[in-house]
Amino acid sequence: MTKWTEEDVAAFLKVMDPKDDRTGGGTASAVAGAMGAGLVGMVARVSIGKEGMEPENFYREIDGAAQDLTARLMAGGREDAEAFGAVMRAYTLPKCTEEEKAERSKRIRLAMIGATKVPVENGERCLEVLRLGRRLEKAYNENAASDLAVGMSLARSALEGCLANVEINLSSVKDEDARAELSARAVELRTAYRDLEGERDG
Repeated sequence: MTKWTEEDVAAFLKVMDPKDDRTGGGTASAVAGAMGAGLVGMVARVSIGKEGMEPENFYREIDGAAQDLTARLMAGGREDAEAFGAVMRAYTLPKCTEEEKAERSKRIRLAMIGATKVPVENGERCLEVLRLGRRLEKAYNENAASDLAVGMSLARSALEGCLANVEINLSSVKDEDARAELSARAVELRTAYRDLEGERDG
């Protein structure tokens, strides 16, 4: 059974808290991806033993990978909230002396790298959810067709949300090497996503 911590759940609840304006799209995207992974795993489980299906190990492998992604994406939602919090704290640091200004700039620079890296990683996890779902689409219990459709839709929205967060944060990453690396990973992720969707539509 997939397990997550109280901190993971708390990050999810903050998205819906009308008093919290700091936990937003990045966390929501990760949680949506986690729900998508959970549904993919569930469809795999209910396909085991059905007539005309793949061998049991095929579904067990998909379910195990999906459960792992569920946990990692829930944790990723918490990490996204923490990363944004680090950015906010960095901007509140004092800047009265040259030393304070230098430390503040350093903390902001590092925090922005973290706030951009987390959605890249969560987006990569969402892509894996979609890949699992594509494997499952070849043979699954059609009584769960709507569940698989919802899981895939959630994973797509989650991935696109992660990419949107990366895009808006990249402009604030001042470290050129880090920005280049994260930008390249985002391009690779978007290309892989388009290729996967192209295979589906083809």
